[in-house]
Amino acid sequence: MRARTVLLFALVMLAVSSLMAQITSDVLGMHNLGPGPSPVQGQASLGCVYCHAPHSGVGGNTPLWNQKLSTQSYTTYGSTTEQNTGTQPTLGESSSLCLSCHDGTVAVGDTAAYGKMTTSGSMYQADVFGTNLEGSHPFSLLPPMKDSVVLAAALVASHKTADPTGKVQLIKNNVECNSCHNPHVQGIDPQSPNFLAINSTNGQLCFACHDPNRQMTGQVNPLLNWATGIHATATNTVAANAGVGTYPTVAQNACNSCHQPHNAPGSARLLRAPDPPLPNVDNASQSCARCHAATTNLSPAAPNVFVEYSKMGQGSGATMGTAHPWPAGTNLHDANESVLVNITRHASCADCHNSHAAKQVSSFPDAPGLRVSQAGAAGISEVDGITVMNPAVSQYQNCLRCHGSSSGKGTVGTFGYLPMRAVAAADPLNMIPQFSTSSSSRHPVFTNALKANQPSLLLTMLMEDGVSQGRAIGSQILCSDCHNSDDNREFGGAGPSGPHASKYWHLLERRYEMSQAPGPGQPITNPNQFPNLSAGSLNPGPYALCAKCHNLTTGAGGVLSDTTFKPSSSGKGGHYTHIWDQGISCSVCHTSHGMGSTSATISGERLVNFDVNVVAPYNGVVGYNRASNTCTLSCHGYAHSASGVSPSAMTRGTMPQKK
Repeated sequence: MRARTVLLFALVMLAVSSLMAQITSDVLGMHNLGPGPSPVQGQASLGCVYCHAPHSGVGGNTPLWNQKLSTQSYTTYGSTTEQNTGTQPTLGESSSLCLSCHDGTVAVGDTAAYGKMTTSGSMYQADVFGTNLEGSHPFSLLPPMKDSVVLAAALVASHKTADPTGKVQLIKNNVECNSCHNPHVQGIDPQSPNFLAINSTNGQLCFACHDPNRQMTGQVNPLLNWATGIHATATNTVAANAGVGTYPTVAQNACNSCHQPHNAPGSARLLRAPDPPLPNVDNASQSCARCHAATTNLSPAAPNVFVEYSKMGQGSGATMGTAHPWPAGTNLHDANESVLVNITRHASCADCHNSHAAKQVSSFPDAPGLRVSQAGAAGISEVDGITVMNPAVSQYQNCLRCHGSSSGKGTVGTFGYLPMRAVAAADPLNMIPQFSTSSSSRHPVFTNALKANQPSLLLTMLMEDGVSQGRAIGSQILCSDCHNSDDNREFGGAGPSGPHASKYWHLLERRYEMSQAPGPGQPITNPNQFPNLSAGSLNPGPYALCAKCHNLTTGAGGVLSDTTFKPSSSGKGGHYTHIWDQGISCSVCHTSHGMGSTSATISGERLVNFDVNVVAPYNGVVGYNRASNTCTLSCHGYAHSASGVSPSAMTRGTMPQKK
């Protein structure tokens, strides 16, 4: 009896051997469990028998299948943007065959025809998917397949992929494991020997089903403009141990740079993460950290954006450090969330950047256009604060996702002192009325300046050194001209540009002190008397941000020489007395954005809108008369009347005057 069993086994081996001899293109690689490269070694010398048996397989529609099938129930991929839902793979068909080994619940070599064949070694952990398949690309989809703008048009219409070779194909009009994998040939793609159906350099395998150029009415393709984006064109060399794919460059890794088709750490969109993951950083941003935090992964290195966030909470006062806040457990970013962020605000990388379309910044054009690093990012229209702009056209439209009519806004104490304006709209944090064309005075962010010939305005913005000439001051400015990393590349630093984080309050690019008082009308508690008014250097003045665009000197056109502000009793100009002699900040009298509402007593011209935390009414009025250039209010121990004469009823301040 034993001899007959041995003879039968020998005949099986002979039959399989003959089959192998005829299929010269079969290169089983690690699927050959006989002597060879596989981490699992079995007693039979021919690898086919571990999967196939000429007779006595598991039956059904299987291709003479020999490995016992797994009867596990699987948790499948799911996300808020998924159009096609995965189901349980049909037992004995396609993906079920692969999972009989790769879910790890059935021992390799546990065959239907020959029982448990002795094996040694174990599968690589990366090839064991378990029963939780949330981190794997969806397959065995619920029929019929639904169309989507990110899918190749032929996929649903004619059940064919966009692969011109036809090797990437649907199985019974569905996506299965062998849609992407050829289990008999390991090395079709020499850079990624993972039994891929085709060479997937530059993402060719992904683009057999996903179309970055397709457009459909009513749908926005998030992959649009991929071909010209930095992640599709970057030639940076990827370190072998970077864990972002097996190809030598970023461009060749393509989709694999950010997405992990199997065993991804996060289910939604199969995003990669650094190892170990960064603390308190959302899943959507973890993937970016692979290259934009661990800079040794690329050569040359990508800008280290994440190091900027180490500034948060450093120091105190004006140098306390601020950063756009990462999503927390209650306000996680999701790719399907509303463009108008009506939840507690957060700042995931994906809120401001579209990783598929983003390009490398090589120049800094005039406002208000979106920087190319933000190409494809969504925004909100400044016209009504609701209409979605996808993609945004202007940089400020992207900012208005959170800083416009969003209902989730709120003050954050760690961002520093926030003035309270005498005239403000119902929502003082809404930038739309402040910058709108109806505003009586505003910085020119949404539209051109109301009066372009401001005497103090420089011809070019000053670089961070406060001396070198930067970008020409045009008819508009960007949000990021004020809110920017303090070491940004655009204005002379070595760090990434954009409002990621700053060592200054309110994500300001440069130092800007805001005067405070223990109560309205009381003496200023943080005077900068006789201040350094430089725009930069290692010790920038308290109003260095203003000095970026405005001449703060006593020279011609300088703010301190301004005679339009009624001179004080000392005969000096009002700006000179307040800023130089008494150290009062620009923020006490001027709003930095614009006049968000209207008032009978304050016109808002020249951005005059008092901080009522610092100033108090005089005779019940806080006012400013542009025609006479006089104020009505009490502040820092002084009283000011519409006549320009300080009433004797109020004690004058005792700050010393510069001799």
